[in-house]
Amino acid sequence: MTQQERQERSREKIYRAALEEFGASGYDAVNMEQICGKHGISKGMMYHYYSSKDQLFLLCVERTFADLNACIEQEAEKWADQDILETFKAQLLMREAFFNCHPLQKTVFETAVLRPPKGLAKQIRELYAPIREKNQRFLQELLVRMPLRPGISQEKAARFLGGVEYFLQYYQRGQPEQNLHSILETAEDVFYMAAYGVFQPPAGPAPPQGAAPQGAPRASDAESEWKRSDFV
Repeated sequence: MTQQERQERSREKIYRAALEEFGASGYDAVNMEQICGKHGISKGMMYHYYSSKDQLFLLCVERTFADLNACIEQEAEKWADQDILETFKAQLLMREAFFNCHPLQKTVFETAVLRPPKGLAKQIRELYAPIREKNQRFLQELLVRMPLRPGISQEKAARFLGGVEYFLQYYQRGQPEQNLHSILETAEDVFYMAAYGVFQPPAGPAPPQGAAPQGAPRASDAESEWKRSDFV
């Protein structure tokens, strides 16, 4: 075995150990000594490659995002001929299937995206950029296949739907007992309400040209919530 091969093997061992600990316990409950002690890694070897817990966590985040991004690229070609609702559901299904197969990475993903450790948010946003860009392209491609209300641009509509997807991430995290069928039913209900509104507008004069009917979801309302996160 060459020196390069030994180094790659050592790095992979450290990564697997860190992923197991962060994936089981989250960020706050893990430390370097714990990873070394539980996985038979010498402190000398550990600190030769990684100097802090933050570096290890970012390594796990980077690998998780890269694996998810590869999965999105592989599956996206299958959505081209589906209608807008089926495409929206297919993306949620793909993510859920990925994390069902990789539960440790699911914990790392949720920690990084939903509650990033203090001081690491900027680095995590940068690592997430390729997935965020794919999400935005995905939503824009959906929108060209569906007529918009007068006065609502594709950009605002994409931000609104991005907020809906972000909400569903939170919802799924809080409903671990739900099976995939129930999650998809919820996604379908939320999508229809987001796309077509909830309340029947009251009788009276017609709204001004370009205004959404009263009670209909407005892209501008969701936009402020969407802008709070860089991960949709």
